[in-house]
Amino acid sequence: MALKSTIFKANLAIADIDHGYYADHALTLARHPSETDERMMVRLAALALNAHALQDTCQGDGTLAFGAGLSDTDDPDVSLTDFTGRKRLWIEVGQPEDKPLAKACSRADAVLVYAFHPAAEVWWRGMAAKLARLQKLQVWRLPTEASKELAALAERSMQLQATVQEGALTLSSEQGSVVLEPLRWQ
Repeated sequence: MALKSTIFKANLAIADIDHGYYADHALTLARHPSETDERMMVRLAALALNAHALQDTCQGDGTLAFGAGLSDTDDPDVSLTDFTGRKRLWIEVGQPEDKPLAKACSRADAVLVYAFHPAAEVWWRGMAAKLARLQKLQVWRLPTEASKELAALAERSMQLQATVQEGALTLSSEQGSVVLEPLRWQ
């Protein structure tokens, strides 16, 4: 019998000072049995860092949502879809292969990768040349220690505040606070 995903609920209050975006999001995250709390929370952080695109790109008329993640490799971890069904933003977390990223670039206006694992530097050395030709792709490195700290914020029912200022994300709850300063690799 296959294990089922664990459902997490998050009320996320975003104050993106850099982009003038302020909104509350009621989110449902399905954590695949093989997914860690750290990876799930990195998906949530990636959504918070890019939520402003809902207003900036779609003028509020779009859907910002989590994808099937590990359950479906053809579905992004986070996506922004406009009212016509066009994928405006495709976000992956971890260390994806180059072919799925090239396919994502053909299906979306912009593709972002948030690498967070301790082995991300090794992955990037092997992928940088392969991914350099993908004009729609941005690759970001999240500090390993900060991404590990995100796991401590994971609860089945979460009340989170996200503040984006000067490119850094501060994610806070009653459990504590974590500051992520993404570094752009591409």
